Order: sequence, then structure tokens, then C-alpha cells
Amino acid sequence: MGGGSAVVRVLRDRTAGRCLAGVVVSGFGTSALWLTAGIWAKSLTGSNSLAALTVFAMWAPVLAGPALGALADRMDRKVLLVRGNLVTACLLVPLVLVDSGRTVWLLLAVLVLHGASGVVLDAAESALVAGTVPASLLADFNGLRMTANEGMKLVAPLAGAGLYVRFGGPAVALLAAAGCALAALVFARLPVRGTPRTPARDSAPAPELPTPPPPAGTWRDELAAGLRRIRASAVLRPLVTAGAATMFLAGVNGAVTFAYVDEVLGRAPAYAGVLYAVQGAGSVAVGLLAGPLLRRLPERLFAAGGIAVFALGVGARTVSPDAVALGASAAIGFGLPCVLIAAMTAVQRETPDAVLGRTAATAGSLMTAPNAVALALGAGLVAVADVRVLTAAAGAAGVLASIVLAAGARRRGGAPVKCGGPSPQP
Repeated sequence: MGGGSAVVRVLRDRTAGRCLAGVVVSGFGTSALWLTAGIWAKSLTGSNSLAALTVFAMWAPVLAGPALGALADRMDRKVLLVRGNLVTACLLVPLVLVDSGRTVWLLLAVLVLHGASGVVLDAAESALVAGTVPASLLADFNGLRMTANEGMKLVAPLAGAGLYVRFGGPAVALLAAAGCALAALVFARLPVRGTPRTPARDSAPAPELPTPPPPAGTWRDELAAGLRRIRASAVLRPLVTAGAATMFLAGVNGAVTFAYVDEVLGRAPAYAGVLYAVQGAGSVAVGLLAGPLLRRLPERLFAAGGIAVFALGVGARTVSPDAVALGASAAIGFGLPCVLIAAMTAVQRETPDAVLGRTAATAGSLMTAPNAVALALGAGLVAVADVRVLTAAAGAAGVLASIVLAAGARRRGGAPVKCGGPSPQP
């Protein structure tokens, strides 16, 4: 079954199609703002540090993923998606007041809150989709969600930059606010209430059941529930661990990109934009193919294959021909999302509804935080080590990670996941 039929399958499901539409409309404005924020801070203050701090402000809330994800287990998820997007839209409006270096603090504060909102809403959406969309569509949905996100990263930054040049930062902030408001309207029209979890989700869901109450226990126990779930699962633990390792290597690769463009390719810094565009196109392609591939391959083999492709792309950055550079970027973009799609699909399938929000957020934090750490580490390493040594080492580490993950799949005698319902709990 090809990528085109996967799109049709998802769009025919009203819940999956409207969730995907919500991701697209909110993601467009968000992607535009997140790129423009650094340019905005730099233009107002002249400080590279403050410009870089805007990226940290957006990523920092990921570290609080378990706590933020718990909100998705304590509220009706459809209501949370609607109200959360409306609140986010309101939070973005005050950015029209950012007009000088003295008000950049407001930009940073809003970005932190925006990032926190994103963690909560991602957890709520993941849990809602897992409880209401047929199991046979989960991999397709997650792949298409990746395609939508990466597609927005290709289009929205250009629109945001053009809007910024013509009208300034406040116009981009209002665009992002409008996207969140429109997403709230889309989510309000989801044909579900609550997030029931049924053993066989290929049949029509029972949309009127309420969200199950969160498990009893102390607040600390509730926050740790997602981590305990991942650690105890023979399915989730290796996928999330592999995702964390791969994202760490991706951070190193990202940190050396400009040095690679300069020292290996001998190109101007702007050429990095071409490489990022090709990488994004690779991610769009794998998002379309993820569903069909996951119906034919065990999740661990799909993830291991993607890590191997990613690693070979990183390792290829030791040589200089432009054709190799473009091919390596496409391979990186194609391979990197595979483990993330496989891990989140497994989380949705393997996790009980009552702890699904915090488990999804915890998995996201565990796989995302190493990227931020590696970006900082890589920025230091590139100053003291040859970029070819760093890319070769990262590529070799990625190949090793893929071999370990694939070997584990063979030991378990992994067969492709059946899409009729959740697999037995480990």
C-alpha cells in the first residue's frame, strides 16, 4: 500500500483527518514564529546570545514533559486541545508590544509558555488519537503528522521571514495566534468526547464515554508513571532508548553543519539552507511511507533501518562533492524520523489510556532532551576537533545503535505488528 493510499485512509477517518488538519494550521504559524523569534531578538538587541536564547526558551519546557503530560491524563483531551489552543492564541497577542531591547524579556517569556503549551497539546493529541483512531491507522497518522510538521518547516519559515521583513515581528506573532485559534476551531469539531480505549479499535469507537480517571497515588507517583511504563516495557524501552541516542547524534550533526559547509564543502553559510531544505524533503517522504512500511516490518527493524540510513548520511559528510552532500542530507532527513515514528506509535499502542498522556510526554522528553544537550556539546567540540572526525564518529555510533536495535528485534523473533488491536502487554 503506497503513501497516497495512506493519506486517503487517514483523511477518511474523521478524527484522524481533523487532528491532522489541526496540526497543520497550528504548525504553520508556530514554525513561522519560532524561526522569526531569533531574528527578532537579534534585530532589537544586536545580541547573538539573546537570539540563541529564543531557541532554548522554546525547548526548555520539554524537560518538564512528564509533569505537563500528566495534564492530558487529568482532563478531557478534546476540551484540552480546544482550550489549550485558545489560551496559546491569547498568550501570543501581547507580543505586539515587543518593540525594543527592553521588551525582549516578554518575547522570551511567551516563548517558554508557548513551548510548555506545545508539550501539553502534543500529549493530549497523541492520547486522543490512540483512543479514538483505529489501530491500523496509527502508523499512517504518525507518519503523516511528521510529513505535516516537516512540510510546515519548509514553507512557514519563508512566509514568516517575508512577513517579518514587510511588517515586523508583531505580524508574525498574530499569524501564529491566528493559527492556534483556527486549530481550536478544528479540534472543537472532532467527532469525539473523551478518549475511550477499546480492545479492538478497527471498529467504530464509542465516542460518548468519558475519559477514565487518572490512577490513584501521590503527585510524584503520577508523574513517574510514564517513566515506569517505559522502563518496564520490553517494547517501549529499546525504542525510546534508541530514539534518545539517535537524537543525541542528530544534535551533534546539527551543531557541526555550518562548519561542514565551510570547511568541507567550501561554501558560504547560506548553503546550509539548501541542505536543510533537502533534509526536510527527505522527512516529508518518509512520513508518507511510514505507515505502509510499519505494516510490513516490525517496529524495531523499521527504526533500526532508519537509524542506519541516518548514520550513513552523517558519515558521508566526511567528503566534499556537492552531490554527496545533497544525498547525505536527504538520507539524514529520511532516516532520522523513523525511530521517532516507531516509538510514538508503540507508545500509543502499548500504553493504558489512564497514563497515556504522561507516557507520551515522557517519551518525547527522553528522546528530545539529548538533542539539546548535543547541540551545546557539539558547538564546543567543533571548535577543537576536525568536523570530519566528528561526523565519522557520529555516523559510526549511529550504525552501531542500529545494529544493536535490529539484533534485539531478531532475538525477540519480531514479526510485523498486527493492526487489529493492541499487542499483549509485557
